[in-house]
Amino acid sequence: MLDETVTAVHRRNLEAGLPALAATRGDPEVRALRVEALARAAVGMSKGIESLIVRDQTNADLWLWLGRTRIEEAWEIKPEVKARAVQAHRLEAYHAAMEQARQPLLTAAGLAPNDPVPWESMLWLALGLERPRADKDSVWFECARRWPTLYSANVARLVTLSPGWGGTAQEMFEFARTTASRAPEGSPLPALLPLAHFENVAGERTPMSRGGWFSFDVQREIVSAAGQWSERRIGPPHPRSIEAHNAFGAAFYVADLRRPARGHLVRTSGRYSRVPWSHLGDPESQFQRACGKLNVITN
Repeated sequence: MLDETVTAVHRRNLEAGLPALAATRGDPEVRALRVEALARAAVGMSKGIESLIVRDQTNADLWLWLGRTRIEEAWEIKPEVKARAVQAHRLEAYHAAMEQARQPLLTAAGLAPNDPVPWESMLWLALGLERPRADKDSVWFECARRWPTLYSANVARLVTLSPGWGGTAQEMFEFARTTASRAPEGSPLPALLPLAHFENVAGERTPMSRGGWFSFDVQREIVSAAGQWSERRIGPPHPRSIEAHNAFGAAFYVADLRRPARGHLVRTSGRYSRVPWSHLGDPESQFQRACGKLNVITN
């Protein structure tokens, strides 16, 4: 259903997104997943969402969609770090575009006080604007007190704590390990462990190669986290299971642990996630390369 809706939005049929979002009220995991997908599909069309809001100004779904779409639009124009010195005007435009997401998200949060998803989007907003740590912490507090196990919010928090974004390896790993150990049954939160190790190594490799990624001790921790998740999976798949399989599959792939890598990548159903593949290069190309080497059929 989400695939069909995303396709419709790509074709500029924004109204197709409304029932998909309305159906997620009260289910933050699915809501966060859908608003992320629909926002990426609507990049360049935020004016169209504004037009929908004019007709329905108390619809929290629309305000949330608008805010997240503006964040995704801003990411599209963010200059590369190397180019910042010569593209100051583009950096200024990026910050201005990112800042425009704030008010719609605050409006969404006001219209749906118990919804953690506007706050999850504001975590990425604070990250993108490189806000002071106290600001990032306060947004995380608001999100976590509403839904502490929201997968995408925990990933955002992990990135916030990473060395590449102003945190430290120590606090990032402490957060990842504590969160993984407390994950409820079926939750893919143990995937924070491989993501943390990717973030930790990321600053040292540009672009990254497969060789020498993880020490034996790191591999052992990732194997343990994968087992922890597998043992706790019950009932229907979690909405973020494919992302977790990508995280573990990528980690085992770069560690040349072929059997577990293949086992996880087979379960992605041919769908890649931006993280952690972006640490290796173009996410789709790297995912396809890994699947090719492991004889995983992706179509």
